[in-house]
Amino acid sequence: MNQQLLAKTFVELADNLVADFDLIDFLRLLTDRCVGMLDASAAGVLLADRDGKLRVMAASDEQVRLLELFQLQNDEGPCLDCFRTGTPVIVPDLTREIARWPRFVTAAHRSGFGAVQALPMRLRDETVGALNLFRATPGPFDLAATPLAQALADVATISLLQQRSSRRSTVLNEQLQTALNSRVLIEQAKGKLAERRGIDMEQAFTALRGYARSHNRRLSDVARAFIDDSEPLPGLGA
Repeated sequence: MNQQLLAKTFVELADNLVADFDLIDFLRLLTDRCVGMLDASAAGVLLADRDGKLRVMAASDEQVRLLELFQLQNDEGPCLDCFRTGTPVIVPDLTREIARWPRFVTAAHRSGFGAVQALPMRLRDETVGALNLFRATPGPFDLAATPLAQALADVATISLLQQRSSRRSTVLNEQLQTALNSRVLIEQAKGKLAERRGIDMEQAFTALRGYARSHNRRLSDVARAFIDDSEPLPGLGA
């Protein structure tokens, strides 16, 4: 494991929710680093909105994003169980859980996944979501990787719940709702860019994210400008 990258990741995830904090990019960083450093083929993050309903906030690729949506739409799967109980759900072989989650297991295998571990994003008694790691092949998870993944989830959660005022819950709800609205904008921009350039949705997201980072802008602002054609974005839509 790349110890330098690991240390850098913990520092990045320990960042605070400042006024211009880009939550979508922050959570995508979490999923990307989990795939890059841990025994995972893909990763996703679900967060609860102000009504307590889980939403897909980040995914390392389009395939796992759709699988996470499938879980929510069918109200079954390890990630939902993890969020509801606030405890990890570790499944080394999904075929053994067909009776527990029949629709999810079928969809997961169709997407090429044979194992999953869902880790709660919680601080003390407050659970705000779940970090979900998917693996293509069944088998035991790395004994060292699982606590490390939980540590990454914990650090990210602490950053999300960073108390900057006595209105922490209100502030967090507002931030999550803003992030949900941004997620919708980004999905629309991905679709428009994918169609315009003849690329897939993951490539479209990478292009949008790359443009935002290279121009030191928020991802949601770039997405809105691209959808509305409200300003020139040289090179993005070409």
